[in-house]
Amino acid sequence: LRERGYILDVRRPVIGEKLPENMNHHDLAVIFGGPPSANDNLDYIKQEIDWISSALESKKPFLGICLGAQMLAKNLGGTVQRSKDSILEIGFFKIDPTGDGHKIFRNQQTFFQWHREGFYVPKSCNILATGDLFREQAFRYQNAVGIQFHPEVNLNMHLRWLYYAGYMLKERGAQNRREQLFHRLKHGKKINLWLDSFLDNYLLKDINS
Repeated sequence: LRERGYILDVRRPVIGEKLPENMNHHDLAVIFGGPPSANDNLDYIKQEIDWISSALESKKPFLGICLGAQMLAKNLGGTVQRSKDSILEIGFFKIDPTGDGHKIFRNQQTFFQWHREGFYVPKSCNILATGDLFREQAFRYQNAVGIQFHPEVNLNMHLRWLYYAGYMLKERGAQNRREQLFHRLKHGKKINLWLDSFLDNYLLKDINS
């Protein structure tokens, strides 16, 4: 976003930082992932979920990534829950485009995942991609897009996650370090190119046109 001329205004509700009252002075909003659950009974989680309404009402682009997408789903009346067999999804997995997603994911369908819960969106949303372990992987609602996977994670971030949260790799559904790094080398550059294309031709298209 900086490369595209945007000035970032980073807010961290988890440490008490307040979110903007509205989107009057912002062009778009992104909520990233994180260790908590969208179901956690924490004030900042509830506040962040409620705040999404401001982004939706502004009609400006909104992107939710992993936890951010789950928060978006809950704001819209959907649910967030673990899989029936409590399997998680860590590593590189293929998604299957649906509907409008065929255009968005035409050139890249394998993405990095790191989550134990998934979202189930209401019928008012347009499903863009599905998956095998967690059925709903990407969706759109008006000006908002939610994705379960992590195209923003580069090699350095990936290595930090493997170091600090490597204990999760012992759980069912997680690829081991060697397999993940193999796929990082195979798909990393293509995912970067996909993210550039997604930003320019989809999420930010109306702003830049």
